[in-house]
Amino acid sequence: MSAELLSRALFAKLGRSMLRPYKDGCRRLETAARFFSCLLVCLLVSAAATTAAPPAESSKSLRVYFVDVEGGQATLFVTPEGNSLLIDTGWPGNNGRDADRIVAAAHDAGIQKIDYVLITHYHDDHVGGAPQLAAKIPIGTFIDHGENREPGAQKLYDAYKALLDSGKYKHIVAKPGDKLPIKGIDVEVIAADGAVLQKPLPGAGQANPACKATGYAGDQTENPRSLGTLITFGKLKILDLGDLTADKERELMCPNNRLGKIDVYIASHHGFLQSGSMALVHAIAPRVSIVDNGATKGGSPLALQLMKTSPKPKDIWQLHYSQEATVNNSAPEFIANLQGPDAGNHLKLLAQQDGSFSVFNSRTKETRNYSSTR
Repeated sequence: MSAELLSRALFAKLGRSMLRPYKDGCRRLETAARFFSCLLVCLLVSAAATTAAPPAESSKSLRVYFVDVEGGQATLFVTPEGNSLLIDTGWPGNNGRDADRIVAAAHDAGIQKIDYVLITHYHDDHVGGAPQLAAKIPIGTFIDHGENREPGAQKLYDAYKALLDSGKYKHIVAKPGDKLPIKGIDVEVIAADGAVLQKPLPGAGQANPACKATGYAGDQTENPRSLGTLITFGKLKILDLGDLTADKERELMCPNNRLGKIDVYIASHHGFLQSGSMALVHAIAPRVSIVDNGATKGGSPLALQLMKTSPKPKDIWQLHYSQEATVNNSAPEFIANLQGPDAGNHLKLLAQQDGSFSVFNSRTKETRNYSSTR
């Protein structure tokens, strides 16, 4: 019997017992004391199950690691069957720090190779770590949006292109509407190379009142060309749009919401104010947001505030305390790395086919559970 059902049964029992006549008043007090002692235990057990239990990992769980690459991105998906997808590779340099952290996450998940590496765009905090990672762990296929479009990113692109030209890896150039061949999860391309999905997904297409809000202008960098994806596992939907900018978000979401509601939103652009517009965030109404920010990169006050004020705000998890955000930061239990020396703590999401999931904070060693809403 669950803690909730047990507590209900105890309440009913107490109500019946209190209605019975007692010759001895002490007996009444003793019964009440036993009841409340048992109820307290039940409530403590229930609370522990929702906020402080270890990850309920099983052979049927999808595992998602939000690796701390200090304000870049490296998100590793590992299916119950052991198939893997890594979105971005973090920064270059730093003595291979980001590659080492990604490999550590892969080994924690019990895998010795990464089947697919998806590069959202060619900025140093997303593609920069690719050569170092390829030297440390086998990779099967690279996925990207095609040629580099930003002169300032050409050097990074050339280093990545050298991997592709080596002939060691398969290569996929993705376009909106494509389904990526990753077994165990459904991965649909939402945006790529400046184009966005044109047809609403099943169940989506409703008018988006958040389009009335003004957005930010785009730029001429690789950001608006980000390769964005919707990852579906059973009933759970996870959205990752890379660094897609607000102007492209409006193309995707206005006048109608082409995505529908999302369970887990990997905050666009590390929670930077140039992305994560109201037209996107308030329309998808995420249950949980994950912000892969650094201490001084991402986690902008406005972006965090928009997440907090979405129609159904739940929890906002951050990889770092944002020095810029100050009062808009989440509570400490939702932050993997607080102020201080670099600790490299990560967040880990475990998902089930029914849409339930949990988030584990490697700093606090605590887990918060989220039930299915479908």
